[in-house]
Amino acid sequence: QVQLVESGGGLAQAGDSLRLSCAASGRAFTNYYMGWFRQAPGKEREFVSAISWMGRTISYAESVKGRFTISRDNAKNALYLQMNSLKPEDTGIYYCAAAESSRNAVVPSNYKYWGQGTQVTVSS
Repeated sequence: QVQLVESGGGLAQAGDSLRLSCAASGRAFTNYYMGWFRQAPGKEREFVSAISWMGRTISYAESVKGRFTISRDNAKNALYLQMNSLKPEDTGIYYCAAAESSRNAVVPSNYKYWGQGTQVTVSS
């Protein structure tokens, strides 16, 4: 199994940037398809972005396309999410997650391992 720990969240104003990191430990990081999800208060957890094992396949939710960039550094066992041009609607708890399959990468239930989340709050 793999353990995931997110960091980098915080308070931001609309238009600002934040960079989230997810440190992985345990089983080899390259075994996992990785994703970022977020959950706003009173809402369901939603897909943000995903990246394949070697980073060749990347997907984004429409709401973040062009503003967010996902990346991974397999040598450092790390996953990143660069978030630019932040909007108040980006507010939520951001989770990184690991899946053993790329099937249904946008669906939370596809992911077996989850971090504890990091809070991102964007004010207008």
